[in-house]
Amino acid sequence: MSIFWLKVAVILYGVASLAVLPAVLYDRPRWRLLAVPATVAALFFHFVSVAEMLNAVHHLVPVNASEVQAVLGLLLAAAFLLVYARYRSLTVGVVLLPAVFLLGLMPAFAPGRRQIDVPQLHSAWLWLHIGLLLTAYAALCVSVLASVLYLIQEKRLKARTHTGLMSKLPPLETTDQIALRSLLVGLPCMTAGLLIGSALAQSLYGAAYFRDPKVLLSFAMWIAYVGMIAIRRSSGLRGRRAVWLSSFVFFIMLAVWSADQVSSVHQFAGRP
Repeated sequence: MSIFWLKVAVILYGVASLAVLPAVLYDRPRWRLLAVPATVAALFFHFVSVAEMLNAVHHLVPVNASEVQAVLGLLLAAAFLLVYARYRSLTVGVVLLPAVFLLGLMPAFAPGRRQIDVPQLHSAWLWLHIGLLLTAYAALCVSVLASVLYLIQEKRLKARTHTGLMSKLPPLETTDQIALRSLLVGLPCMTAGLLIGSALAQSLYGAAYFRDPKVLLSFAMWIAYVGMIAIRRSSGLRGRRAVWLSSFVFFIMLAVWSADQVSSVHQFAGRP
């Protein structure tokens, strides 16, 4: 049934993705009444699907590409609703909702079969490690998107353009607060996730853990993340430079994901 509920969620995300466009871009508030409830309903079915999916395979963490995509999509959808609840802005949904829809397509209609078989699979600490890192990644995605929207809005205001689709963007202060607060939420999650992962991996791999490419990239990402927050808070960095800085950390995150192919720590034998 988990796949069925995920399919329902994906369809609802598709509806929300379509409804958010006229609500934001064409200032049609009635579409908001469809976009938000559809997302809430999708999030509910999405959560039920993920819970059933992980329970069916008797582990608490996503261990293949399909499961990771499903959980990351769930977190991004939750991030969108949190932003809406706090700022009453649907703007980030123009990008986040289609992204969640696309992340859910593969797990819903072509779920993966490969699983990880390690002694710590059922450990609550491993579940916490993966959950915290996925939350940090979702927060970083929201921050990058908000930084890009800030740059677009800033250019529009300087050009004194008060008409068109871009005029529907939220105020600069709101967009900047979304970007910064997303980072502030993501940092403790990333820090705790890396520390828990380090403790778990050392029990299996010892000192070799610190020579793994993915581990090294993960700590480089953490350093860049901390540096980005420090620069933003100390110098009030905004606009183009903030976008470049956020994008730099985002690309390190993509490199961390890609490093699975050469990581000995994160490669496990699959079960038939």
